[in-house]
Amino acid sequence: MVEAAIVEIGEAGTLDVTVSQIARRAGMSPALAHHYFGSKDQMFLAAMRHILALYGRNVRRRLAGVTLPVERLHAIIDASFAPDQFDRDVVAAWLTFYVRALQSPEARRLLQIYGRRLHSNLLYDLNQLFDAETAESVAQGLASMIDGFYIRHALQEFALKQSEVRRLVTDYLDLWLERRDRIG
Repeated sequence: MVEAAIVEIGEAGTLDVTVSQIARRAGMSPALAHHYFGSKDQMFLAAMRHILALYGRNVRRRLAGVTLPVERLHAIIDASFAPDQFDRDVVAAWLTFYVRALQSPEARRLLQIYGRRLHSNLLYDLNQLFDAETAESVAQGLASMIDGFYIRHALQEFALKQSEVRRLVTDYLDLWLERRDRIG
């Protein structure tokens, strides 16, 4: 059901799909879909929880066995720009999620959880490399670049390739590390 919701939203590019469409794609009756999820919004939130869980697993998998702070930061960046995150349906779900968070307290809460986790993961390693104030600034910059490049890539035909975007984000981190080494 969750995967059917992701595909239907991806094809529509919006939440302007019906529970019947999602249920039909999942091979389930609309009544059963309503029974399990309650509403289309609840189906969408379940779909986003699924996407976020896959992203979280990807981050944890990439962090496994990596101990140096810079390597850990690269692993987080790599997970953020992994090919599965750029699947057309996943991209449409993310974009719909950002917009839905403006209207839905539940979606906003879920988006805030994602944002806090990304920030916390970045900050954990950055605090080992920089003073607290600089680590906070670099974490904000990295998170903004990750989310911003993702949206640009999703919406613009002339956006850079994933590998180039990843390089720009890691260059930002490298510039901060060079600045730290020069000053300190």
